[in-house]
Amino acid sequence: MYISPSSSSSSSSSLLLRASRARSAPSLSRPSRSSPQSSPASLSNRRSLSFSSALRSSVHRWSHGVGWRSPVTIRAQLRSTAPVFERFERKIASMASESPYKEIFRSLPKPGGGEFGKYYSLTALNDPRIDLLPYSIRILLESAIRNCDNFQVTKADVEKIIDWENTSPKQVEIPFKPARVLLQDFTGVPAVVDLACMRDAMNRLGGDSNKINPLVPVDLVIDHSVQVDVARNENALQTNMELEFQRNKERFAFLKWGSTAFQNMLVVPPGSGIVHQVNLEYLGRVVFNTDGILYPDSVVGTDSHTTMIDGLGVAGWGVGGIEAEAAMLGQPMSMVLPGVVGFKLSGKLRNGVTATDLVLTVTQMLRKLGVVGRFVEFYGEGMAELSLADRATIANMSPEYGATMGFFPVDHVTLQYLKLTGRSDETVAMIEAYLRANKLFVDYNEPQRKRIYSSYLELDLANVEPSVSGPKRPHDRVALKDMKADWHSCLDNKLGFKGFAVPKEEQDKVAKFSFHGQPAELKHGSVVIAAITSCTNTSNPSVMLGAGLVAKKACELGLEIKPWIKTSLAPGSGVVTKYLLQSGLQKYLNQQGFYIVGYGCTTCIGNSGELDESVSSAITDNDIIAAAVLSGNRNFEGRVHPLTRANYLASPPLVVAYALAGTVDIDFDKEPIGTGKDGKDVYFKDIWPSNEEVAEVVQSSVLPDMFKSTYEAITKGNPMWNSLSVPSSSLYTWDPNSTYIHEPPYFKDMTMDPPGPRGVKDAFCLLNFGDSVTTDHISPAGSIHKDSPAAKYLLERGVHPKDFNSYGSRRGNDEVMVRGTFANIRLMNKLLNGEVGPKTIHIPTGEKLSVFDAAMRYKAGGQDTIVLAGADYGSGSSRDWAAKGPMLLGVKAVIAKSFERIHRSNLVGMRIIPLAFKRCQDAETLGLTGHERYTIHLPNDISELRPWQDVTVTTDTGKNFTCILRFDTEVELEYFNHGGILPYVIRHLIQQ
Repeated sequence: MYISPSSSSSSSSSLLLRASRARSAPSLSRPSRSSPQSSPASLSNRRSLSFSSALRSSVHRWSHGVGWRSPVTIRAQLRSTAPVFERFERKIASMASESPYKEIFRSLPKPGGGEFGKYYSLTALNDPRIDLLPYSIRILLESAIRNCDNFQVTKADVEKIIDWENTSPKQVEIPFKPARVLLQDFTGVPAVVDLACMRDAMNRLGGDSNKINPLVPVDLVIDHSVQVDVARNENALQTNMELEFQRNKERFAFLKWGSTAFQNMLVVPPGSGIVHQVNLEYLGRVVFNTDGILYPDSVVGTDSHTTMIDGLGVAGWGVGGIEAEAAMLGQPMSMVLPGVVGFKLSGKLRNGVTATDLVLTVTQMLRKLGVVGRFVEFYGEGMAELSLADRATIANMSPEYGATMGFFPVDHVTLQYLKLTGRSDETVAMIEAYLRANKLFVDYNEPQRKRIYSSYLELDLANVEPSVSGPKRPHDRVALKDMKADWHSCLDNKLGFKGFAVPKEEQDKVAKFSFHGQPAELKHGSVVIAAITSCTNTSNPSVMLGAGLVAKKACELGLEIKPWIKTSLAPGSGVVTKYLLQSGLQKYLNQQGFYIVGYGCTTCIGNSGELDESVSSAITDNDIIAAAVLSGNRNFEGRVHPLTRANYLASPPLVVAYALAGTVDIDFDKEPIGTGKDGKDVYFKDIWPSNEEVAEVVQSSVLPDMFKSTYEAITKGNPMWNSLSVPSSSLYTWDPNSTYIHEPPYFKDMTMDPPGPRGVKDAFCLLNFGDSVTTDHISPAGSIHKDSPAAKYLLERGVHPKDFNSYGSRRGNDEVMVRGTFANIRLMNKLLNGEVGPKTIHIPTGEKLSVFDAAMRYKAGGQDTIVLAGADYGSGSSRDWAAKGPMLLGVKAVIAKSFERIHRSNLVGMRIIPLAFKRCQDAETLGLTGHERYTIHLPNDISELRPWQDVTVTTDTGKNFTCILRFDTEVELEYFNHGGILPYVIRHLIQQ
């Protein structure tokens, strides 16, 4: 496990800082707009654009324990010669005397004398409303108080949060400043590309490019690049890592350059683990201590599963890459004060039920309730039955159930986990003392005071049953006992989320083939990929060791997984390997083909690698509905592998069980998994471990020293990473011939004058979608199809197909990514009348073209385009290219029934207009076919726009309708006015 240390303006440009416009609604009131003659002094006081208190987030690391080489020591090296950070620290030091809340600034004493530090005391406010607030809202409140300067954060904002019970239903806007930012490489590369490009733009516009620097700690973990090229082989780990470096050397060198060119940025090299597990086990602070000032840890990340850290009591959620970049640069995040669902847990999980079964049940319940844009906070006596790892599993899948956060307040279980993972006793004592003093700690040994929630949900853990989810969506849970019947229903049902439309006479077909000289066969439902993967489960020792116990029992009974099934094990950190070895269970996993293939996301994000050619041919030649079973969090069509149309999420032990069975078409209660060495049938119950067996091996195998030794090794360096040579310049030298890193066009024509709002006139419909179009459909992360526009681009530049790599790995090149937009081979576009694939109809000519070619033809003709969509548009990963790509294709607006939270924000950040159909309306009910031309009527003056206002859309066929403008906050309107969030930030930094 390794780590690397890592103004001129025109008179009209004064308009750019008019971020605040007076509104009639008190909940949206902001300082009045300045006149064109505003002085620089008055401009600098504009709340929403001021960076004056940006430095109140941490620029330090905390030590995880004596003897650790913690991130604080590494970051100190990067900062030792940076005067700008000295100024930042002086700003932090003077914070208390400047704060409007200095009267509640208190000392936190140590039990033996002295003090842990000082903090802003919620108790000292003496406001009884605070005791009723959900814990997650208290964290927002503390942040607002600590950062309050009456510019970026005002006392009125603090009052909104204190009065949460009354203000949250009103969609009020608040600013929030996270303590840190978390990136992974698929989203981190484009983020660093954008930062490098912003430096160039600052230079061109006469500004100081050094202002483009993270002002809060930024951690970037490279975990998305490793692919399962080699599996079922003891050399798989080393071979896959070597191939990973061969493919991604240029990307990795670029990230290594970024770790030195940008201050306060730490890059964790490949082979270290999965970002969210590293965050949970190592990076998470729970409480910051910055120059003696204590405050809760909080984080936003460019991966939607950043929410996993919520299981540790750290407020964290996913945001788009462009929004994260603004947060890095000190821009306060504007958010709607969320409602909070109180989710009460009671009882205890039954024997044989796993945390994965629980999270799939919770996901289904919350998806049914509808929690998009809300926090979910868990509480109740059932909390005592859940380990920290179980909580993290539930928190991890917040994006799948639609919530911004799935939050577990800190309690004794949290403190035990911190000690287990190597945090020092003194640090844990400081965390507990601070959280207790500031009403942020839950002690279930004491009577619980009532808290108010927006709505309530309850689950008796005893009612959870073994489950899987699929075949195409994570919230389509299927009880294990119903799996066989559900599978046959899916074969029968019409094509859709729960249907494959296979004729009855075709359902029993058998595809026989030769696998390396051995007779083999596939049927509908045959498992061809079985992957223990993803931070959701690999961070949880109970299910990982449970998988090892299933493998052990299977080996002892003489069962073997068929050799044509691609099995893999990708732990989220080196700790997993240590406890699997300590328990003696890794050898049984190896025996069943589950060799370690890499430390990264792998199959869960589509990096499953190629299937054996004989298996691929058998699937395609016979139109087999092949299955993948994985312990991941996403199973959207085309994500796991292009040839597995059925993809089921399951616990790691169930992954092993289904691999042994070789099919999902099985009733585990009634049918044998296989035949043992004694010739007798072996059933599921024969290989499934009891809860007691799992608990015993967890207790004896998961040890604190494993965490310490793993994360101490992070600082020692990886030979392949260390050998990368990078320039020392602060400006990046773009290589026009690079197919990985390319200067994007976002700022090339930028001036100091905001472009202002614009409507859309006579636009054509580029694509017409139904419900649940995911970011995987919009901007796939997986393999680049040989016949795609992106493949053509790469071939023209001499890239061999074997070196195409994945779309995710090429997100630093806009030319590849714009060609990969809407390139998912499972895309269902209504303009194609049932045909599936990345094509569309060019309306003026009626030609069927690739989406990219059609978009370029529209752009060449000077014609705008829009996208029509159903519900939950943009669900899935927090993928900023799902907004950047459409913008570069020329898409000006998306009209949908509803939007996923992060994707809507990304669209706003790239100046694509999100419009929501009115309730009970959609394209079908309005009779829209997508062959119309659309005009969206918007005023030319930004002051005439309001969040959530009605907007009229007219068509050339006379079908006119009203939509809701999904700019949700005042600040989002300013982004639109400036042409996007990043131009907005650049103009302000130059004006500072």
